[in-house]
Amino acid sequence: MTLIIPFDPWRGRLCTCPPKYSFSPYAGCGHRCVYCYITSYVPRAFQPRVKEFTVLQLENELKKLDRSKPVSIANSSDPYTPGEAQSLLMREVLPVFIRNGFKLLIVTKSDLVARDIDILSKGRVCVSLTVTTLNGRVAKRLEPFAPPPVSRLRALEALSRAGIPTMIRLDPLIPGVNDDSNSIRAVLKAASAAGVRQVTTSTYKAKSDNFKRVLTAFPELEEELKNIYSHGEHIGRSTYMAKGLRRELILKVREVAEELSMGFAACREGFPELHTAETCDGSHML
Repeated sequence: MTLIIPFDPWRGRLCTCPPKYSFSPYAGCGHRCVYCYITSYVPRAFQPRVKEFTVLQLENELKKLDRSKPVSIANSSDPYTPGEAQSLLMREVLPVFIRNGFKLLIVTKSDLVARDIDILSKGRVCVSLTVTTLNGRVAKRLEPFAPPPVSRLRALEALSRAGIPTMIRLDPLIPGVNDDSNSIRAVLKAASAAGVRQVTTSTYKAKSDNFKRVLTAFPELEEELKNIYSHGEHIGRSTYMAKGLRRELILKVREVAEELSMGFAACREGFPELHTAETCDGSHML
């Protein structure tokens, strides 16, 4: 089994990520976010399992890779899924990448990442933490088993104080849930105060399985969301909002980011001309 693969999100034509590798120590994620995309391609997606591999196997694969390309941990299954608190797997694998000279992009929605500041601070690392809303009740409906937003912001502050570059993912933007200007401004202001340098955002892409979960979690929005996505566009295996509406939401985030002097990018939206950050994934901060 190959542990580290080139990052290539289904050869999506809207992806603006620079060349990098992808590594996931877990299969599946325990945060069980209602909007999660992995349920369409990861078996038992909400039942996280540790992948079977050895440190020696990881070392051997790294010897064959290009050290100029960063490694993203992880793009599908959160490396700080709840079980990581007991397994401590990331404390085993992070030093392997760092001592082999690889740059790392840590992608998570858990404050548990701050536990590993002692290791992360020894390498070239950028941490990306998802914060979709500061409303705890809404967050619980969206991301039922993820840490509350306030805990994620504390983690971002701790990482920033340690000199580790950070960014947030305001992702996904869902109409009626977290797309209003006040919600967006609150998230970005709190992130900026925590030392975050960049925000990358994206709109919710509907698939049959996650759309059912979103409607179950927010039944009061069923009519509105069905109308929006019935008039959307099919890109790849997902249904996007109509292009005009997407651009309107993306611009809301960009406006606030500019006010706060934060870098800005959008993920797989088709508006690269709106980016003010050098890269969408924080690679340039490594």
